[in-house]
Formats: sequence, structure tokens, C-alpha cells
Amino acid sequence: MHQELDMRLKGYGLTTAEIIYRLPDHPSLLQSYVWQHYDLAPDFPEMMSFLAFWRAKLDGALHSVRYVHNRLITPTEWRALKGEMILH
Repeated sequence: MHQELDMRLKGYGLTTAEIIYRLPDHPSLLQSYVWQHYDLAPDFPEMMSFLAFWRAKLDGALHSVRYVHNRLITPTEWRALKGEMILH
């Protein structure tokens, strides 16, 4: 959990990609695969690395990729507060 928070504070956000690919034995048929990982916009190095792996190692030719990215916490939203609250 600590590593996840560190990544989010560095600007990483949850990226979800829907990868449409052709079935190797039936290239006229399309199949979908959902990939999700923390990644850094706008270059998306994690997703690009995964797609490079796909092209190099997997048989299903890529048809298209749709993705969304959500930065959950940004550095400007994180602030350290000092104080004490006493409830009766």
C-alpha cells in the first residue's frame, strides 16, 4: 500500500486499457482483453511496455486499444497538517 501511495504522489494514476485483438486461429474474429496498472500520463510507459511485450511475444495481432487514466491523488492535494482534535 505504501508503494502505491508513493506512485500516486509522483503523478501516477490508474490506467485501464481495453485491448482488442484478432484471434490467432480465426483472424476475422476479435477478442477483448482488459489491462489495468498505475501509469504516468501522457507517455504511459507501463502500457507501452506491455503493448511492446504483446507484439513481441503473443500471437494475437492488435486491432485497437482504448484507455482511460485517472490520477487519484496529486502532489498539490497532499498536505501535512499539525494539530490535535479532542472529542468529548
